[in-house]
Amino acid sequence: MRRLPASLLLTAALAGCSSPGGRSDGGADSTVPGSITVTSPAFADGGAIPEQFTCRGTGTSPPLEWSGMPAGTRSVAITVQDPDAPGGTFVHWMLSGLSPGQHELPAGAVPDGAVQARNSRGDAGWTPPCPPSGTHHYRFTVYALGKSVHLSDGAATDDALSAVQNGSIAQGMLIGTVTAG
Repeated sequence: MRRLPASLLLTAALAGCSSPGGRSDGGADSTVPGSITVTSPAFADGGAIPEQFTCRGTGTSPPLEWSGMPAGTRSVAITVQDPDAPGGTFVHWMLSGLSPGQHELPAGAVPDGAVQARNSRGDAGWTPPCPPSGTHHYRFTVYALGKSVHLSDGAATDDALSAVQNGSIAQGMLIGTVTAG
């Protein structure tokens, strides 16, 4: 029997572990197993977020729905990030501690028991999209967490992002756009 080099075996093993839902646009990390489907009744993936959910409207968070939570999900987290912000990626929202049985989030809602970490503005809670120029892409990412993530309201943004990403067993993303007006 012929022996294959260890590097070839490792490459093949890693290729077999990548998820089919990985995105090349900076979306779901292809090394995270599983794929959650994220949608919104307010806008289509890649479509414009209605004005009511921006700084030009009421500024509430848009409704979200998701499916495909894997077995072993202990809680759900949601992040909303704008990679097109002038100073680098801007975190608009960090929400964690949602029940694994929950599959939707109504507009403007924060469920009982959920925790909101600080966003890039320094506030705990939602900051509506308000791009200064051009068209910005807002990434609504839903994470299935396989272990408890102990965060408190107002947790530091980087700490919360790290905890959620480290606890993730699956994720999915919905992208909405807002054009400065």
